[in-house]
Amino acid sequence: MRSRTTPTPSSGITRLTALGGLLALLAGLLTVLTAAPAQAAPLFKAPFPCGQNWTYSHHSAEVRLALDFVRNDGGTTAGTPVLASAAGTAHRYSQPTGAGNYIAIDHGGGWTTYYFHLSAYSVADGASVGQGQQIGVTGSTGNSSGAHIHYEQLYNGVGQNIVINGASLAPYPGSYGSKSLTSDNGCSGGGGGTYWVDTYANAIGYAQANTNDAQGVLNAGTNYVSCKVWGQEVRGSSGSFNHWWLKTDLDTVYAGKNGRGAYVSAYYLSRWGNDEARDNNGAVIPTC
Repeated sequence: MRSRTTPTPSSGITRLTALGGLLALLAGLLTVLTAAPAQAAPLFKAPFPCGQNWTYSHHSAEVRLALDFVRNDGGTTAGTPVLASAAGTAHRYSQPTGAGNYIAIDHGGGWTTYYFHLSAYSVADGASVGQGQQIGVTGSTGNSSGAHIHYEQLYNGVGQNIVINGASLAPYPGSYGSKSLTSDNGCSGGGGGTYWVDTYANAIGYAQANTNDAQGVLNAGTNYVSCKVWGQEVRGSSGSFNHWWLKTDLDTVYAGKNGRGAYVSAYYLSRWGNDEARDNNGAVIPTC
């Protein structure tokens, strides 16, 4: 007669433990296979105004794959608006011995952008901002040797190679001058609409943005414009300036001239800042 061996309690526990481990392994594998994919990045745009060209560089002390931008089109870096490269929620910070005055924009899905060394903030802490909206003014606050935009893109807190309009700017140059970027942030082609703006003084209108062919005068007050073009800088005694020219119809037309479709400088807008061209509601006026 064969004798049967009765399993001991310990051998049964061992089998159950092994089975439990296998099930846990399978569950973990299933979790990995079904995990949600990484959140796609927003379509980031350059952090400076439409039409401007800035050169950029990276040096070893810059962490999180940051890039530093300075103007490369003859305009001044200091005082130029800093724009949100994508929509999100802006938060203001200050680090006098490091980043200076800076803004971080939470774009959702784990994506954040940073803008360091601002001379001034242009939005409240916690404000919702749109792509192309001015969030600050370029400066040199904090640990900075000169005016520039220190710009970062982070995903879940980890620095990423800077991507603008879907194209990576890597490999980064180690000095300024070898690579540059022209912004289309805030641009929208076509024109044809009507945008209401307030002007603080009478402005001479010209046939084109880069000519001295004066056509007449646009009176101070509330006026309509249709679109904008980039042209000759107009600068005031206080240091404020604007390169944008607004297409409109003039109130007073000089003899033998055409007052329709003339261009007046956005310098005369009653609000906004340097190199900005927005209507009274804050909408960016499209390019012609």
